Amino acid sequence: MDGRLAAAYRHCERLHRRHGRTYYLATRLLPRWKRPHVHALYGFARYADEIVDRIGDAAPAQRAAKLRTWSQRFLAGLGGEPVIDPVLPAVLHTIAAFDLDRSDFASFLRSMAMDLEITEYRDYDALLDYMEGSAAVIGTMMLPLLEPVDATFAREPARQLGLAFQLTNFIRDVGEDLDRGRIYLPRADRERFDVPRERLQRCADRGRSDAAVRALIRYEIDRARAHYAAAAPGIPMLAPSSQACIRTAFHLYAAILDHVEAAGYDVLARRAVVPGGQRLRVAARCLLTRPGTPVAALGVVP
Repeated sequence: MDGRLAAAYRHCERLHRRHGRTYYLATRLLPRWKRPHVHALYGFARYADEIVDRIGDAAPAQRAAKLRTWSQRFLAGLGGEPVIDPVLPAVLHTIAAFDLDRSDFASFLRSMAMDLEITEYRDYDALLDYMEGSAAVIGTMMLPLLEPVDATFAREPARQLGLAFQLTNFIRDVGEDLDRGRIYLPRADRERFDVPRERLQRCADRGRSDAAVRALIRYEIDRARAHYAAAAPGIPMLAPSSQACIRTAFHLYAAILDHVEAAGYDVLARRAVVPGGQRLRVAARCLLTRPGTPVAALGVVP
């Protein structure tokens, strides 16, 4: 491995360790040779997210231009052109090593561009169109690395797990997303519970959810858990060496919802987090679980 490629993998790992603590912990349970490739996929997604959300006070048009330029650089790399970039050499190497589906990456970049244009979604079907690229394809990108016994049968559970993880993030991060001008909870759901944007903003300004917002969050948690239930059968399909990693991620992300419930569904008072001790206990328990053991549908681990 040349120096530039090694540096890109190291940069992806730093991004993963800094910004994806739960997922990074789970990745530590994979065989050592697989971990850099997971870091590369995380780094790709995170770097795009940095362009969309975190490049200072740049206007949306400037961020869109930067995302287009970076996407073109990536596509050029897929075509075999040399690429100078902090993360792309590692991503391109991983894509080639596992023959990953290029269309998944195109879908992901499409959803990132949507974040620069769309601030809310009319209903869950519209949100799912966005999440197909921003979440479901992350599951299918990962699947070849996890070596399922039957990739065809494992594909839909992998998609569902990506959706479950992202909807969990949307539930937890309502206040942060609102600060960026976005609401990922569908408008039809908010109308059902009488939570227009103005009401949500007032609650965020006060730093606490009212009864209507809490009812909305409870509804979205039920929806997220349906995705976890659909994802659960896929984990025993993976290679034995991959199951502890994904089992851990499954339980830890689902535990975020448990902590939201314990806080009375108030996601605006404080950010729900899984304590470090609980994360380590879950990881240890999953590491000791016999491969092939069915996964509890709701992912609840004491």
